[in-house]
Amino acid sequence: MTDLAAPRWRDLLTPTLAPRAALVILGVWLNAADALVTITIMPSVARDLGGAAYYGWAIAGFLTGSILAGASAGQLSRRLGLRPAMILAALVYAGGCVLSAAAPSIHLFLLGRVLQGVGSGWIVGFCYVAIGMVFPQRLWPLLFGGLSGVWGVASVLGPFIGGVFGGTGLWRGAFWLFAGQGLLFALACAVLLKRERPPDEHRPLAWKTLGVLTLAIAAIAAADLTSGVLAPVGLLIGGALLFALASRINAWPGERLLPVNAFRPSTLAGAGYALIFAMEVATVVQNVYQAAILQTAYGLTPLLAGYVVCSLAVGWTVAAFVVARQPPARQGTMIVSGATVIVLGTALTAFTLGRAPLAWVVAAGIVTGTGFGMSWSFTNQRILTALPETERDIGAGAVPTTQLVGGAVGAAAAGAVANLLRLPQEFTLAHIQAVTPWLFGAFLPVALLGWLAALRLARS
Repeated sequence: MTDLAAPRWRDLLTPTLAPRAALVILGVWLNAADALVTITIMPSVARDLGGAAYYGWAIAGFLTGSILAGASAGQLSRRLGLRPAMILAALVYAGGCVLSAAAPSIHLFLLGRVLQGVGSGWIVGFCYVAIGMVFPQRLWPLLFGGLSGVWGVASVLGPFIGGVFGGTGLWRGAFWLFAGQGLLFALACAVLLKRERPPDEHRPLAWKTLGVLTLAIAAIAAADLTSGVLAPVGLLIGGALLFALASRINAWPGERLLPVNAFRPSTLAGAGYALIFAMEVATVVQNVYQAAILQTAYGLTPLLAGYVVCSLAVGWTVAAFVVARQPPARQGTMIVSGATVIVLGTALTAFTLGRAPLAWVVAAGIVTGTGFGMSWSFTNQRILTALPETERDIGAGAVPTTQLVGGAVGAAAAGAVANLLRLPQEFTLAHIQAVTPWLFGAFLPVALLGWLAALRLARS
């Protein structure tokens, strides 16, 4: 097969590549399923530990740890080597699960969630690094498509697993279950990944970049947890300024935590990161408010509302598998087409949620997810291909980090817009129908910016 031919799924099923592909899939599963299970069981956690006021902190702690760990994954894999780095990440994740499972108080539970976030962020970052280092380039779209399938499966099984453990009052068992999976992942890394030569011990760590990035993420996380309008907006602006400062420091000698082109949308790699960031900002509002609106406007149970929200993941998964075998000559078209479909799905959600029959809302979610599925794998591939080989490891780790940062920014912005529209204060059917188009439509310009980034990325 040449690089111009469409890749085949059976090319991944060799005795050498199949176990490693399964390892990458397990790593992403830990991150995807953990987040969805925890959201489902948090009411049970709050009842047992008295932490109803800490719902947001449990999610923000996990998210912050994941972002910072993902940002440092590329550099840490350089310093330690991929195999020991992945084993370390799995042990940190398992330790966080154990702490959350055994926590006698909400404060130790939250500390466990931070450790879980750090461990899972490293795991996902290292899995992306492994794709660029272990697998042939022509198979990257298949692997990224497979990872999309993991999120689709997690969207279905995650709430179910959480419902089983939370409904029986055995929520601690969910964390014991994931602790066991984390240890299994560590063992699999030790067996399946080859030993490497000793890493360069003199490579400096980018402490200044990581420190400023930490402050930026903390500001955005605080914006998501702060009431009112002015305070969240101020924290978002402060976080954006700190991100800009981090991008400047990242260019200093010895401070390269992320690819230098990651902050330059005019470059191919920068356009790819901009596309991922913008589309995540534009669509995460659905994860934040859609379930609550569905329960009020359509009388759905929390579980059914959660599955309607997961229609986006279903569309993403199906489309990713359908288009994964596209030859390189058609990948640019798929990127632009996918971005166009995301914009259309976002607009459809804005004008149907709470106002049109439920089938239209489900269809809007599927359309949006289909756009992601059409473009996601090829976006990732073009980012890695556009980077110099010396930056490919840190560039791969930056992909999930960019997605998480976009989600954090989008969630905080959604909270600010919702407060401006007084949605939390007047959560009635009439008010929902009046303000939902404005809440979801406010993010359409961001989706259009992502579409412009897709045009730039497609010109390869």
